[in-house]
Amino acid sequence: MTDSLSSVIAELERQKTAIERALAALRDVGATEAPASPAEVPTGKHKKFSAAARRRMALAQKARWAKAKGAVALPSAPAPITATKRRISPEGMQRIIAATKKRWRLQRAAAKAALA
Repeated sequence: MTDSLSSVIAELERQKTAIERALAALRDVGATEAPASPAEVPTGKHKKFSAAARRRMALAQKARWAKAKGAVALPSAPAPITATKRRISPEGMQRIIAATKKRWRLQRAAAKAALA
């Protein structure tokens, strides 16, 4: 028992030293590389507006908001629905009825055949 235990311990110690050597080698490789420069944020190509243009845009947006807020009054009654409801034609209804009767007739026949 102690022989197997000591052999397991020896094997684990060998693995530990191998791992430590590998880590040291990786640290050395990392130390020789140049430090990573901080990632530059892509600036994108934005159109630059002059101060006068930005002022005109701001005034126009304020005017739009004022118009929208001024138009807000008591909510009016909802508009009546003018769309007509779609209906099935009489011919279409007859085809649906015939198909349903045929389906039930076939199901009854299959049930009678299963009982017989």
